[in-house]
Amino acid sequence: MGAFNDKVYEVVKQIPYGCVSTYGDIARAIGQPRKALFVGYAMKSSLEPGAVPCHRVVFKDGHFWAREEDGSPSAQRIMLEREGVPLLDDDHVDLAACHWTPGRAGVEGRPTDVDWAAEMGDWA
Repeated sequence: MGAFNDKVYEVVKQIPYGCVSTYGDIARAIGQPRKALFVGYAMKSSLEPGAVPCHRVVFKDGHFWAREEDGSPSAQRIMLEREGVPLLDDDHVDLAACHWTPGRAGVEGRPTDVDWAAEMGDWA
């Protein structure tokens, strides 16, 4: 796919079963902190279904795509629930309980290099 996507996939493959990471976490891990959107594009264009656990990557507030257009549960939701990822509501994971930060094995919670109140506004 390209060097950027290859780096993204290598980090995403490290996310442990039952945990999630954010698009921004992955972007920072590959040295491209302003490219979270491009991480999303890489997830969408993964050519290795099952080999790259794209379902474990969520937005910075824990949001994920919970429903398809027809109202059925999304594949992402089904896979996250199957792994036992705790949910806060219908479309947010509990980041405090299952957030994995690349390069910080055993450290739970959000990265400390971000001003979360400024980043998330009313969501923080």
